[in-house]
Amino acid sequence: MSETREAPGSVKIDVETEDAGRVDKAIARRYPEAGRRALARLFADGAVKIGAKRAAKGDMVAAGDVIVLAHAPLTGDALRPAADPTALAQLAVLLERADLVAVSKPAGMPSQPLRAGELGTAASGIAARWPECAALGDDVRDGGLVHRLDVGTSGVLVAARTEAAYRALRAAFGAGTIAKTYLALVHDRPVASECEAAIAQRGDHVVVDPVTGLAAHTSFTVEKAAAGYALVRCAAHTGRMHQVRAHLAHVASPIVGDTRYGGHELPDHPGFFLHAATLTLPDGTTITAPLPDRFAAALAACGLA
Repeated sequence: MSETREAPGSVKIDVETEDAGRVDKAIARRYPEAGRRALARLFADGAVKIGAKRAAKGDMVAAGDVIVLAHAPLTGDALRPAADPTALAQLAVLLERADLVAVSKPAGMPSQPLRAGELGTAASGIAARWPECAALGDDVRDGGLVHRLDVGTSGVLVAARTEAAYRALRAAFGAGTIAKTYLALVHDRPVASECEAAIAQRGDHVVVDPVTGLAAHTSFTVEKAAAGYALVRCAAHTGRMHQVRAHLAHVASPIVGDTRYGGHELPDHPGFFLHAATLTLPDGTTITAPLPDRFAAALAACGLA
């Protein structure tokens, strides 16, 4: 398979007889060092064409076809978080130790970059002050983060500063020995004090699925209630994607503004209202993130101030 450069950064690959077959496998043979995630990202970004037509990873190519990549697969250091002082300025430092750092992430900020050079993430902000974090993680995009928060969720986020701390904290999360609580502004009171519904990922969201879902457990305590709204403290005993959001919806109390899981937007208060309030480390240290001003304003608007 021969390769030439087209527009700046793009790559044109001439398919030869031995490369005929699925286009994703043809690209993988050309870039053996690229992992499945890097190749899948090319297709998700629309960066692969067969001739002039956008390609899906299962499309077929034959000898004589031309594969055009908007850019080569990104691997290794190219995907590590780039230091971003502007993102750092949006993070509140909650705890700084030799082995880890904890910050409070604002709602609207991604935890980690998805693409090379992407700025405006918590990981890139952390890299600006603690550059050693950028080299840590099973995924090069982690930037030392030992867990993640949804883009729309604010609150406590922890990053390791050493390899030993990264391994220990990841193991603690896996074992369930790190306790996490969230505050959620929800519609109505939950109809139950806990939810153990199994959840399964479906693309960019999750669903309750008792057959194929993974075990999940969240407990709820109503801290305040008013007509049609409640402030609920949620203890996440497992760490599934969107767990708290899906479980609150399942007990008839979707998060205000969380339209993906049945919530309704609050006029003049955009976004949804879920805040990672506390995280307790295995050594007993509890890290607390103060409630953001936007959340406090929403509570006041719902009569919960």
